[in-house]
Amino acid sequence: MSMTKPFAYTGRNAAGKISKGKIDAVSSGAVAARLRDMGLSPVSITEAPAGTGLNMEINIAGLGGGVKLKDLAVASRQMATMIAAGLSLLRTLTILAGQTENKKLASTLDAVRSDIETGGSLSGSMAKHGEIFPPIMIHLVRAGETGGFLERSLEQVADNFEAEVKLVNTVKSALTYPVVVLIMALLAMVGMLIFIVPVFENMFAGLGGELPFATKILVVLSQAMVWVGPIVLVTGIVFGVWWGKNKHTEEVRKVVDPMKLKLPVFGDLFKKVALARFTRNFSTMLGAGVPILQALAIVGETSGNYVIEEALKKVAESVRQGRSIAEPLSHESVFPPMIVQMVAVGEDAGSLEQMLAKIADFYDEEVESTTKQLTSLIEPLMIAVIGVIIGSMIVALYMPVFSVFDQIK
Repeated sequence: MSMTKPFAYTGRNAAGKISKGKIDAVSSGAVAARLRDMGLSPVSITEAPAGTGLNMEINIAGLGGGVKLKDLAVASRQMATMIAAGLSLLRTLTILAGQTENKKLASTLDAVRSDIETGGSLSGSMAKHGEIFPPIMIHLVRAGETGGFLERSLEQVADNFEAEVKLVNTVKSALTYPVVVLIMALLAMVGMLIFIVPVFENMFAGLGGELPFATKILVVLSQAMVWVGPIVLVTGIVFGVWWGKNKHTEEVRKVVDPMKLKLPVFGDLFKKVALARFTRNFSTMLGAGVPILQALAIVGETSGNYVIEEALKKVAESVRQGRSIAEPLSHESVFPPMIVQMVAVGEDAGSLEQMLAKIADFYDEEVESTTKQLTSLIEPLMIAVIGVIIGSMIVALYMPVFSVFDQIK
């Protein structure tokens, strides 16, 4: 198989405007063909050497270079629009690869285009890049290719991803405030222990006398922070790296996901998010004509929670034996009675897709309402907690001063 190489190009459009950029291709002839597909007349095409020094692109694992769901939503929407307008799939992919701002997605779309040029299908080419394209996108595209409604499938992908992005942003908005405030409180505590407490300790040593118990605790913590701080920092970095690599493994999800659903404040929110994701994805796949057993397997993987994924495996096995969907759902405690009843009505009326969409809309509203309630509840709680912690430290620092005043009197 021929390896692609980076080429720097200069092209001129119909209006005479000059465009410059880079394209990965097998040869300069392939670059020229792609420029013509993009509506550009080639002016110059040269092989671009690998960057060095300050011009070299730096890629650190886990930092940047990824493809976000928002990028895929925009690409799906643009692809659906261009295909519906009559553009060929190859030209559509060429235009998308040339205009997308995400370099990783651009190079992947370019690779998909090259694969299609050699006779591959769009869904099959996407499946070769499973780390970029989620399973639900691949199967919806495959269903659209098979049924002859690719542009509608891509629109469904875009709708689904846009709703997912909105859902994630809603949850992030609820979690951002408490996390930021907690970090600021911890930094304030560490700063006081490292820089302020030693100053008071030296002052207290010159005064003589016995320090109050609370002040002694503060001094011990300050002295321990010299070696505890680096250990905590290193441990946090090591755990962060380990978590990034293992958070999606079955062993970790089997332990963490059930705990997430049982959290006292956020457990209900995490459950509603997972249910909204499951019902929306299931509705989208059924609407695209994906077989129900295949859809159940995919929506389980994309629900984002191990408990729901395992429950849907049992549901799929029950459906495989000829039973309805609602019956096995009723035996899984993670699914509320409302979902079970609405799914049962949807099956009986032949409108399961529409019913699932209504459930997803309901839980989207529930998530938004819950996040607002959490935000209004957490703000005063966090302020109170920070006030108690910082205030206790200040009181502990000034207690010896008060005792000295008492002795003077």
